[in-house]
Amino acid sequence: MTYRVGAYVVDTREDRVAQVIGHRGAHVQVRAPGGGTEWEVPAAALRLAVGQEREAVRLLANSDRAPAPSGCARCAELEAAWRAACAATGERTVTTGWALNRFRNHWRLDHATR
Repeated sequence: MTYRVGAYVVDTREDRVAQVIGHRGAHVQVRAPGGGTEWEVPAAALRLAVGQEREAVRLLANSDRAPAPSGCARCAELEAAWRAACAATGERTVTTGWALNRFRNHWRLDHATR
């Protein structure tokens, strides 16, 4: 299946929400909503994000804040990793961006869509 540029998809290999930014042969180029490092995914490993996933992305994509705590152990672990990255490298780096995106993706997939 071909996805249009700008579409929200889920990389089913990692259950990561992403936005399509281009195509290269049989692969689709994606990045985390709100920016970040791009990666390529085989088109067969993608699915279109459902309405609740897209809405959660819109609410959080441009925020520089972590999602609200949920009492989830995984949330606490990912938030601690994000805060440690901020303390070690500063607020606006690739490392802190990846840490925050991992936290957001977990929150979106496991909490915002329920």
